[in-house]
Amino acid sequence: MDRPRQTSVSNNGTSGARAGTALADELRAVVGERNLLTSPSRMRRYVRGYRFGAGHASAVALPGTLVELWRTVSLCIKHGAVVVMQAANTGLTGGSTPFGDDYDRDVVVVGTLRLRSLLLLDGGRQVLAFPGTTLDTLEKALKPLGREPHSVIGSSCLGASVMGGVCNNSGGSLIRRGPAYTEQALFARVTQDGRLELVNHLDVSLGTTPIEILERLDRGDVPPDAVGHPAGRRASDGEYGEYVRDVNADTPARFNADPRRLFEASGSAGRLIVFAVRLDTFEAERDTRVFYLGTNDPGELTELRREMLASPMPLPIAAEYMHRDAFRIAERYGKDTFLLVRRLGTARLPALFSWKSRFDSFAERIPFLPRNLSDRLLQAASHLFPSHLPPRLTAFRDRFEHHLMIKVSGEGAMALAKLLADRYRNPQTDHFECTAKEGSAAFLHRFATAGAAIRYDAVQGRRSGGVVALDIALPRNERDWTERLPSEIEGEIVHKLYYGHFFCHVFHQDYLLREGADWHAVKGRMLALLDTRRARYPAEHNVGHLYKADPVLERHYRSLDPCNCLNPGIGRTSKLLRWRKAAATPAL
Repeated sequence: MDRPRQTSVSNNGTSGARAGTALADELRAVVGERNLLTSPSRMRRYVRGYRFGAGHASAVALPGTLVELWRTVSLCIKHGAVVVMQAANTGLTGGSTPFGDDYDRDVVVVGTLRLRSLLLLDGGRQVLAFPGTTLDTLEKALKPLGREPHSVIGSSCLGASVMGGVCNNSGGSLIRRGPAYTEQALFARVTQDGRLELVNHLDVSLGTTPIEILERLDRGDVPPDAVGHPAGRRASDGEYGEYVRDVNADTPARFNADPRRLFEASGSAGRLIVFAVRLDTFEAERDTRVFYLGTNDPGELTELRREMLASPMPLPIAAEYMHRDAFRIAERYGKDTFLLVRRLGTARLPALFSWKSRFDSFAERIPFLPRNLSDRLLQAASHLFPSHLPPRLTAFRDRFEHHLMIKVSGEGAMALAKLLADRYRNPQTDHFECTAKEGSAAFLHRFATAGAAIRYDAVQGRRSGGVVALDIALPRNERDWTERLPSEIEGEIVHKLYYGHFFCHVFHQDYLLREGADWHAVKGRMLALLDTRRARYPAEHNVGHLYKADPVLERHYRSLDPCNCLNPGIGRTSKLLRWRKAAATPAL
């Protein structure tokens, strides 16, 4: 059933109900008939989160140029509509879709994946990324130059956008580079009096008016002499390499509400309309080697982490952890993801996600077909293929509860090989150096884990109680990083999946609940338990509509968007115009 049409007063006094048709007509004139979606079936993939959340939208607009994006948002603000910006919609907390149907204004989702351009600056040492630029696209553009973007593993496998990483302070797996961060961005904000204004902090001379600036970027008209390099304006988190080494600090290395990394576009989470971000790129890692470590004693991994971070030896490139239970669930329910990425690469994944959403939308209209039919078919198809993991990985699965894969290069590889040979070969702990094929498979298997819990829940259907998915950051000095749950919580869980970025002490924890479990109650008890462990959450996927924003983060959102017009409601904040509080529901 469609939700009741809401009537509300927008910024300019126009009724939301009357403005809907007029707004749609004006948006259609900007983006074209094909790129304005208003039917539920066509909007489906844009109003449902990848893992969490769904809501109502009046329309989805898909601008094809930065000028069209400016005009689209201008019309939405003129008509008093909420704007929800969306790139690849690969986030895990529902922060890039509407949530529910209790907004006081029409909601327009603005998809940006048509805005895929990027401009390389200074011989590729920096990049101007547009709203729809994906990590995969940037990675390929930089590869001939011997350079890499901030993140090259994990998110790029899901087709995520560069800008989404910046706006959500995403951390990724690369230890030396920290969270995605820049102080140089071109963005629009809605002022206190309801005007849309463009702010150019790119330190690139592009003109004076919004249309002039955006047209030049659309044309790629950025000559070298237009690019400034002011002192003190950073385009990456250059301090993180030293920050993560402080293993005696009682605070996490990174988390979304860290005030150190909340600055304009960075950490804005849709509270600004960001047109371009300027980011550093990095010299590509060469001669990399992967070591795979298994143990039944988590203390062994604790001591290895502390020794490697506190010593003068070079930081590893990445150090990814998996618990054996996560290994097994991903082996079964992430197999098709592994095979698709291995055989087709990452560039085709957005198109596959789009096809999957359209197929499910069609199947849901046929009453006798099960929900999540595409997931069921893909899962069944995965069983037709032989085992996809190398034998040495599956042998360690059977021997060891805890798994750690460490990627290193240069002098770090020699130092790590010696350290492991001297200390980590005993009945409780063993290791081996991966071949190129084994190393690639180990990391790809680790990153297929994120979707495995979703697949399990989809295939189990009514037999599943849902997925509680948490990403947490533990203090850098925490030695007891494994989790022990009280019996009343254990009884609600069928499977626990623990995996994460071990040296950063950032963990993903997915709990597959039994049929009939109270999802909200389990999640509440989990968060209370994390509070006693001094954990900060979320660590890198931002609050979305899953978590409550802490006071620091809410103040940041209010300062960026005083009208509460852009992505309202995230962090469980007000969805109402100018941050009004919703009226309490009378008791029955």
